[in-house]
Amino acid sequence: MKKGLIIAIIVIILVIVIGVFGAITFYNSSLKAVRKDESNEVIVEIKNGSTATDIAEVLKEKNLIKNAFTFKIYTKLNKISGMQAGTYKLNQNMDVKQIVESLKKGTDYFPDEINITFLEGKNMRWIAKNIEENTNNTENDVFEKLEDEEYIKSLIDKYWFLTDEILNKDIYYPLEGYLFPDTYNFSSKNVTVEDIFSAMLDQMEEKLEDYKEEINRNGYNVHKLLTVASIVELEAANVEDRSGVASVIYNRLRKNMALGSDVTTYYAIKVDMSERDLYQSELNTYNPYNTRGPRMEGKLPIGPIGSVGIESIKAALYPNETEYLYFVADKNGKVYFGKNNEEHNKNIQMLQNKGLWYTYE
Repeated sequence: MKKGLIIAIIVIILVIVIGVFGAITFYNSSLKAVRKDESNEVIVEIKNGSTATDIAEVLKEKNLIKNAFTFKIYTKLNKISGMQAGTYKLNQNMDVKQIVESLKKGTDYFPDEINITFLEGKNMRWIAKNIEENTNNTENDVFEKLEDEEYIKSLIDKYWFLTDEILNKDIYYPLEGYLFPDTYNFSSKNVTVEDIFSAMLDQMEEKLEDYKEEINRNGYNVHKLLTVASIVELEAANVEDRSGVASVIYNRLRKNMALGSDVTTYYAIKVDMSERDLYQSELNTYNPYNTRGPRMEGKLPIGPIGSVGIESIKAALYPNETEYLYFVADKNGKVYFGKNNEEHNKNIQMLQNKGLWYTYE
C-alpha cells in the first residue's frame, strides 16, 4: 500500500474519531443545564398531543434546553415515553434528564388552583356567599342547585347517609348540615357548585363511615344525629362542653320538653347571631326550626341548622350521661349547666349581673 494512501486513511480515521468525539462532547454538553449555578424559574405549557419534537421546540423557545435536536435524540436513545401535558414550573438550572423526569411525573403546578375554607357552625347562606366570593358562581347559583329536586334525589341515591327527610318542604336548604366543613382544593374558579357539593359530601361520607357501624347498631337516625350535632356546634364553643350540651338535648327530648335553644330561633328567622339580639315576638312564633316557639315540646328542629365538625358529631353520638335539663351560654360561648329550673335561673341571674346575658326586645 502506498504511503500516501496510508496517510489518507489515517487522516480519515482521525477525522472520524475527532468528529465522533466532538459529537459526543457536544451531545453531552447539550444535555446540561442552561444555567447550572443560577436559579431562574420558567413557566411552560405542554399541550395535549405534543410529540417529543413539539416539546423540544417549546423547551428551546423558553431557553430551558440548549438544543432541541439533542433533546429529541436523548428521548429516542433512552426510549422516553409518558411525558404529560400540563403547565409546569421548571428551572433553567435543571438538566435534560431532570426536565424529562418532571414531564413524565406530571405537573404539580396549577396556577389557577384555589382553596376554599368552609367553617364549622356556618349555615347555608354563609356557604353560598363564600362560594360566590371564591369562585365564578353566584349565591343564586347555589340556591338554585339546592332547589333542584331531581339533583337532590340523585344525591340521595348516591350517599347512604342522605334520606328523603331532606326533601321535606319545610326544610330551608336540603343539604344543610351535610356538607362537611374543611378546606377544599379545586382546579380553578370555574369549579361548579355540583363539584363543590360533591367534595364536601364525599368528605362527610368519609367522616361518618368511621361511625357507621355504631350508628346502625344503636339505631341512630343520621338526620337526627346531624341536627343534634348542629345545635351542639353552635351552643358549645369547646370540646368539653359539647357532650354536656348533647346530654341536655337528649334528656329534654325524653321528658317531652322544648329545647328552648336560641340558635334554632336565629336560624328560623334567617338572622345571624352576630347581627342582633332576638325580639320576644320572634321567640314566640311557631316555626319547625324554632325550639323556643309553641308546639315544639319534645321536638328537634326539622333539620340541621348549620355545618358540623367531627367533634360535634361525636358529642351527638356519645353524649355525657347527666341529669342536666338546662344549659345556657354567655356571650363569650362558655356554657353553664343546671339540673333544674332553680339552678338554671341562678346561672341566668349570674350572667345578667355580669353583663353576659342575651337580651330580647
